[in-house]
Amino acid sequence: MQKTELGRTYRDRITGFEGVNIGQTEYLTGCNQVLLQPKGSGDSAKRPEAEWFDIQRLEDVEAETITLDNGKTPGCDKQAPKR
Repeated sequence: MQKTELGRTYRDRITGFEGVNIGQTEYLTGCNQVLLQPKGSGDSAKRPEAEWFDIQRLEDVEAETITLDNGKTPGCDKQAPKR
């Protein structure tokens, strides 16, 4: 199985979609996936949507690995859905 690292930037070899690995999941069936968050354009308040990709489709992009200090404020960056 290909290894991926949270905070690294990857590119999908099929679509060219590029983003930072903000989540990953491993399934019993072997369909392991990575959630890529693309960078925003800077001139828009709306954040681009993150997308899931099969790990074997990804290539590592030479970029700085992002790390976050969540010691004081751990948790998700989006509010949970309300009923």
